[in-house]
Parts: sequence; structure tokens; C-alpha cells
Amino acid sequence: MTPPLTHRLATPDDLDALRALMAAAIDELQKPFLDAAQIASSRTIMGLDTQLIDDGTYFVIEAEGALAGCGGWSRRATLYGGDQTPGRSAALLDPAIDAARTRAMYTHPSFTRRGVGRLILSLCEDAARAEGFARMELMATMAGVPLYRACGYEAMEEVLDARGGAAVPLLRMGKSIALPASLSGEDPPAVRA
Repeated sequence: MTPPLTHRLATPDDLDALRALMAAAIDELQKPFLDAAQIASSRTIMGLDTQLIDDGTYFVIEAEGALAGCGGWSRRATLYGGDQTPGRSAALLDPAIDAARTRAMYTHPSFTRRGVGRLILSLCEDAARAEGFARMELMATMAGVPLYRACGYEAMEEVLDARGGAAVPLLRMGKSIALPASLSGEDPPAVRA
């Protein structure tokens, strides 16, 4: 029987454990998609953005006290990358016109295919929607694409990121998270005859 998943917001005390989980996920889960040089490059490109923890938008997923995964969302312009990644922007997004960002999702290799990723996406989408965002965007690794597609995300742009040395294929994806008018409490638009 699979232990139940619990979630909480990450704190600075989680940093070492989160970095270890991310390293394990990059090293193991990318093997079917990337060669050794691309995996090494991914370690430079990806990683933990501590701004997410400071903003209170980064979740820790646990199963019976074990760290099963982590991920979050952002109201800031940076689409992906860790603290060390060049080109970051802390500019705030406008929910009326911008898409919130799903950021830094990682599942520990021992917990794949147990609902960790779906739980993180659900938490992120609900929190972003509560702040008025109607869309989410993310930069997917090739290992993550099947999950995101299964959760309604659509491909927007193929990217090769070589900032870590070797070019790593990524896929920018997006999804509407707006509730239908019938569920949002808004009146549907009037129909004209």
C-alpha cells in the first residue's frame, strides 16, 4: 500500500534536503532523455530558486516523513532556473495579463508515478488561481513532458538551453487555469438574438 502524501510550505531549514532531492531527480530521471554531458549541464541550468521559499510559494511533498517531491509556483517573471542561473528576474507578473509560473518541480526517484507531480501541479494551480491568475506556464524537461501533457498543458515553444555547457532540450508549456463562469460564480455573458 502506498503511503499517503502530505504537503506543506518549504522553509529555509529544508534547503539541504531539497538540493539533495533535486540532484537525485536530475541524475536519475533524466537518464532516458539526456546524455551525461546534458545531465551535467542540467545541474547548472536547473535547481532551487530560494525566492520561491521566501515568497511562500514552494511546496514540500512527504510520504510518512520521507521527502517525496517538491515544487512551486511564482508570481515573478523568471520561468525556470535556480539561484545560480543567469538571466533571472524578480519582476512581479500582472495576473490580468501574465501567466503564473510553475517552477522547480522534482520527484524523488523512489516516489515516481505515485501522484507527487499531480499533487504539486494542483497545489500550484489552486494558489495561482486564488491570486487572480488565469494561466500557468512552465519550462518542462523531457522527463516531465508526459506528466504535464496528461495534466492539460500544451506545448508552446521548443528550447535548447546551453548555458550549462551542453545543449539541453526543454519545452515551454502552458495551460488555462481559469474556472468556467458556471464554477467561478460569475454570470455567463448575455446571448444576443
